[in-house]
Amino acid sequence: MYNYHTHTCFCDGSDEPVKYVQEALNNGFKALGFSGHAPVPFENSFAIREDRLNDYLAAINSLKEQFSNSIELLLSLEIDFIPGVTKPFSTFVSECNLDYSIGSVHLVKPEHSEELWFIDGSEQKTYDKGVNELFAGDIKRAVKAYFLQINQMIETENPDIIGHFDKIKMHNAGRWFNESDKWYTDLIKETITLIAEKDSIVEVNTRGVYKGRCNSFFPGLPELRLLREKRVRLITSSDAHKPNELTLGLNDANAMVISLGYKPAKVDTLLNGYLL
Repeated sequence: MYNYHTHTCFCDGSDEPVKYVQEALNNGFKALGFSGHAPVPFENSFAIREDRLNDYLAAINSLKEQFSNSIELLLSLEIDFIPGVTKPFSTFVSECNLDYSIGSVHLVKPEHSEELWFIDGSEQKTYDKGVNELFAGDIKRAVKAYFLQINQMIETENPDIIGHFDKIKMHNAGRWFNESDKWYTDLIKETITLIAEKDSIVEVNTRGVYKGRCNSFFPGLPELRLLREKRVRLITSSDAHKPNELTLGLNDANAMVISLGYKPAKVDTLLNGYLL
């Protein structure tokens, strides 16, 4: 078992990194990747502060050495993509000497506005407020802006792993649109085509399910079937923010991926996942 999407007390996680290593060892993990939220240039409650980034890097690199004979530990960042706001991914990768990068969109920048729509978090009202105030209640325009930003990230930043690429559905919860609507599935297909062209890895993220915020993984079964058609590589991830979340949902996610015909990578690679 492995997990490459992990948040500690350096960002919005709960504990020191060593606690996650101990939990991973207790559960027989072969690999654990730390992926703190990369710094962003504005006040927030979720990302690593710029003045603590070096401390984060030093802590993970020290653990890599300390546990080198017990488990493969990897250094990463989950890097937000906000056009015209965030740093290029390549800057973080080179300056921090990352083992891999996760690219995600949590904050959508509407056209002709400097305000940001936060599509994540624990409250639907934040999502709804963004749709109403930044997109005049037009959910199609809002969701299209999200996928446009995801697609720009894939094309320009080419992260190793695409993080929860359909998370836009979480706070929708069937209220604003139906995930089977053609306009929505067309956006999904466009994004999956881009992912396949870039040969990126897609994570199957279980956090929405075990936190009770979504009834399917990110991405869900229909999207996974499309990814299979495009022969896109997958990894499973719990997006853990606490040590006891490292394993949550992974058995179900692994079983779903295997049921679609995916097989575990036979050769040890930096990111052990699933191939067709």
